[in-house]
Amino acid sequence: MSPVRRCSRTACGRPAVATLTYVYADSTAVLGPLATYAEPHCYDLCAEHSERLTAPRGWEVVRLAMDPASTRPSGDDLEALADAVREAARTPSRPEPPPGAPMPRRGGADPVEVARRGHLRILRSPES
Repeated sequence: MSPVRRCSRTACGRPAVATLTYVYADSTAVLGPLATYAEPHCYDLCAEHSERLTAPRGWEVVRLAMDPASTRPSGDDLEALADAVREAARTPSRPEPPPGAPMPRRGGADPVEVARRGHLRILRSPES
């Protein structure tokens, strides 16, 4: 599977650059920057199809400004990921038990969340 999302229009294989959603209650079509994740009720469109988009009579098309720089991953994203990995590496871990030693019982306790950065969590096993 290709990591690049393709245009939702039939027989169009160009890469998607915009996402189209509908607000039926307001008779509005909203065309904005490409969504982070493919949603089931949204349509990804290439540059050509997003420029030529028209809506049914009586509907309004809202075009959100698309920043060309936002289509590329930012340095902030990579830096946040690297910081989260460094922070996780700094937390002391339990020493590895010697071979043949019985495994300690956890007593059914769940891991404890000690830090969070975005969707990443650092978990620590409860002390026995």
